[in-house]
Amino acid sequence: MAKANNTNGLRPGQPAPQSGQYQQIGPRGGRGPERTVTRREPLPPTPKPGMTYNLVDRTKH
Repeated sequence: MAKANNTNGLRPGQPAPQSGQYQQIGPRGGRGPERTVTRREPLPPTPKPGMTYNLVDRTKH
């Protein structure tokens, strides 16, 4: 069975498991802007500590 890639709760600096649009999520669940990230590239820094990223729109090839 293939390993599923978790695309929720990714931290800044982690490599992106898939190319696409990643939305910033605040520590209390608030949603921030989206960032375009290419697969295996590190996720960009967030403006505040404790924020994570969720994949919201995967790139279609």
